[in-house]
Amino acid sequence: MSHPKKSPKKPPKQGGPKRSDNTAAKSAKPAAQPGPANQHRDDFWNIRLLTAQEALEKGNFICHIVSDLAEARKLVLETIIPSHQPESASWGGSMTFKESGLVEAIKGLGTIKVLDTYDTSLPNEQRLEMRRQALLVDMFFTGSNAVTEDGALVNLDMIGNRVGALAFGPKKVVVLAGRNKVVAGLDEAMFRIKEYAAPANAMKLNKKTPCLKTSHCQDCSSEDRICNTWVINEKSWPKARIEVILINQDLGL
Repeated sequence: MSHPKKSPKKPPKQGGPKRSDNTAAKSAKPAAQPGPANQHRDDFWNIRLLTAQEALEKGNFICHIVSDLAEARKLVLETIIPSHQPESASWGGSMTFKESGLVEAIKGLGTIKVLDTYDTSLPNEQRLEMRRQALLVDMFFTGSNAVTEDGALVNLDMIGNRVGALAFGPKKVVVLAGRNKVVAGLDEAMFRIKEYAAPANAMKLNKKTPCLKTSHCQDCSSEDRICNTWVINEKSWPKARIEVILINQDLGL
């Protein structure tokens, strides 16, 4: 799918989602935070997460809902990794994954060959070659720029290693996504990415792009442009290859 040359127009407001009937999903508890306002916000998002979970599972993804990043980390270390027993692992750029502490935890297991393609002590050429090799690992971790309530993962990448792994390569892909990544549909996902996630990431990486000055996508031709390759996963193939962990917290960009 080719992405629009101009920033997508802000999508119209859509009706609220229906509650999922998924029994396992209903057991997911909202994050425990003080104050009724926070509790209502968590309950609100839990409904949205249940809707996305139901749609993702219909699309052959595995999907979990957890209350916070600590619970996501526990799920990965105590359930997902033991059930698949990967011999090798790597990850794409993801603030959520980095903040989870899973980088250090997976390295500390001592049973998995880890390709740390973000090791700044290595020269750029070596790290780029490692990112090619990372497409052949047993388990690849990443975040997602957006998750739609109708069950799609929407991502935009600079180099392509992250979205490449989502499309093909690693035997297993585990996606960690905060509730703030959940949107109604594709139009809203693309708007979110081009008008918020991409400019914010360019600022984080100190890129020389126009969006650093305007905070809006300018569809630039800068050598530092980070918006190069779209990948939209509408289904997981093979079935259950992609496992999504939806987290009832605002995480990442």
